[in-house]
Amino acid sequence: MSDLSAFSLAGKRILVTGANTGIGQGIAVAAARAGAAIVAVGRSSMDETANQVEAAAGGAAFSPVMCDLADHKAAQEMLDAAWISGGPIDGLVNNAGIIRRADAVDFPETDWDEVVDLNLKTTFFLSQAFARHVVAAGRPCRIVNIASVLSFQGGIRVASYTASKHGVLGLTRLLACEWAAKGINVNAIAPGYIVTNNTTALRQDEERSASILSRIPAGRWGEPGDIGDAAVFLLAPASRYMHGATIPVDGGWLAR
Repeated sequence: MSDLSAFSLAGKRILVTGANTGIGQGIAVAAARAGAAIVAVGRSSMDETANQVEAAAGGAAFSPVMCDLADHKAAQEMLDAAWISGGPIDGLVNNAGIIRRADAVDFPETDWDEVVDLNLKTTFFLSQAFARHVVAAGRPCRIVNIASVLSFQGGIRVASYTASKHGVLGLTRLLACEWAAKGINVNAIAPGYIVTNNTTALRQDEERSASILSRIPAGRWGEPGDIGDAAVFLLAPASRYMHGATIPVDGGWLAR
């Protein structure tokens, strides 16, 4: 398979969590541009994402779904309802995530639980709910998890985020091992420093921002669309023999 159809998502229905802003928004727009129908999930308005999808892929099917993804049971019920009401889902992108910053010696338990519950626990149980549907239907499908460069590094002042993203990398490998033979491709993307709400504090700290930029060979912060295009590849037929991979999209950060 070598023609452009290998990178097409035409006829596919893709569910993206945290699609209201940032990386999730970039993935939703890129997938729509590649021909997919989008189920955009989040806990705030999807109007901006809908407008961007319309501008990039006029006429693309776009279904906004409100859900508090921090509640993994609610997330599973949401996916079940989306499958039953709208038909089979071909790809799940586990993007929704949060970050909390504090010195490890002072890190609050509430901040630990909130981050790990959304970033890791919901990722697992939403993937589980999705896999049950596709296995029962005998359909091939794709799962793309959003990991982080901090899946490979320690970072500073982000204990729960680093732990959760190390977990996402391991979970990606575990699910790939269990589900590859069932026709489910499970892979991940490890974004570097991307212009999103989660990095606002870093970008507003002139000294920290300059330090980050000095290490990125590409010389710039990433954009959500950079991650979106990589996600399209992992959702498309072109990556059919990829299982358990975590691909850094980081401007060369990890290469330094």
